[in-house]
Amino acid sequence: MRRWLTASVLGYFLYGLFIYWYLFMTSDGALPQHLEGTPADPKTFMNGRELLLSEQYSKIKDFLFFVTAPFEWFLFLVMLITGLARKFQHWAEGTSRFFAVRTAIFWFWVSLVISTVSLPVEYISYYLSKSYHISTQTFPSWMKDQLIDFWTNYAIMVLIVGVLVFLIRKFHKRWWLAAWALSVPFSLFMMFLQPVVLDPLYNAFYPLKNKDLETKILEVAKRADIPAEHVYEVNMSEKTNSMNAYVTGIGSNSRIVLWDTTLEKLDEKEILFIMAHEMGHYVMKHIYIGIGGYLLLSFAGLFLVKQLMEWLISQRGKRLNIQSSGQLAAMPLFFLLIGVLSFASSPLTNAVSRMQEKSADMYAIEMTRDKESAVQTFQALSKSSLSRVNPPELVKQFRYTHPTMAERITYMDELVILENNK
Repeated sequence: MRRWLTASVLGYFLYGLFIYWYLFMTSDGALPQHLEGTPADPKTFMNGRELLLSEQYSKIKDFLFFVTAPFEWFLFLVMLITGLARKFQHWAEGTSRFFAVRTAIFWFWVSLVISTVSLPVEYISYYLSKSYHISTQTFPSWMKDQLIDFWTNYAIMVLIVGVLVFLIRKFHKRWWLAAWALSVPFSLFMMFLQPVVLDPLYNAFYPLKNKDLETKILEVAKRADIPAEHVYEVNMSEKTNSMNAYVTGIGSNSRIVLWDTTLEKLDEKEILFIMAHEMGHYVMKHIYIGIGGYLLLSFAGLFLVKQLMEWLISQRGKRLNIQSSGQLAAMPLFFLLIGVLSFASSPLTNAVSRMQEKSADMYAIEMTRDKESAVQTFQALSKSSLSRVNPPELVKQFRYTHPTMAERITYMDELVILENNK
């Protein structure tokens, strides 16, 4: 056990050193020379202090992302090799004869350990955002969100864990296929619930106060054949200075949502461009493409997890303190493998997402015919979030679901040039 713990800690430490070296020693975020002085150059729309803060904040934020991504996997591994997961299972089994109650008790202890150990890391991220004036959220409000996260995630995970263990025990060879089949309606159900049940737990949503702007947004939606009757505003200024807008939900629960920070910091033309961009996702059915991609990846992922779990238990089950994949104590291993595979596949999913975001940008230009507002919007988004317009390649591949701001501004600017040349 000591050897495994030592190797795990050393591997995690060396990984952190590599990420630090990559982000702070080798990547300077410099623009290619041909972009200097163009609208994509942050020196043209940020002052010296904003440039410095953007560089500092982005590096620290990226570092935290990479070092915390495997942190939960590490905790799961520690639970397994120290026998803590097996002990939680014994406690649950000694409490009740009902499987549902045992599952709830077992996952409560797992969730409590992970949340408690992770809380300082979460606080560092919150403190960082607060220090750089990205977050405006008070500490009590932040703690309230942490508690909501804990209980909502716990409720969902108890259901998932219970169903998984039941399927593994009932369909020993084909449980992964049954789990995949059930994950499809479950994911769609959660997407349907999110805008009306989950999101309001964190923020207040209400119809857009600016009715003139709402009318113009709905006119764009009508031209795009989007059946929207209202635009919603959310009071994000209580928590952040960043800006955002999105279309969420599916079916009758679909919503067009604007953060109030976006309404405060952008003019009407820029807001209409953002809204047209979001509508582009709807028109081009990106949500259904995303669901299709999820089906393929989850099919392959669950099959791989099943194979890896069986191999690890047969080869290292004694060291991991589990005898079969149908134990509650084996669930940390399942979610460890899911986390690793999800992280490994993120460059692929992010690349697809970036293609969709670019096509949504192009759709927004077709709808608004206002490239100047598009460029100004991207510049404003960079300033408000203190994000680098040209991040290092590793950061882009693993973190960016959108094209970088340099890419977005550049292809907008080139589009202007091409049209002028015509």
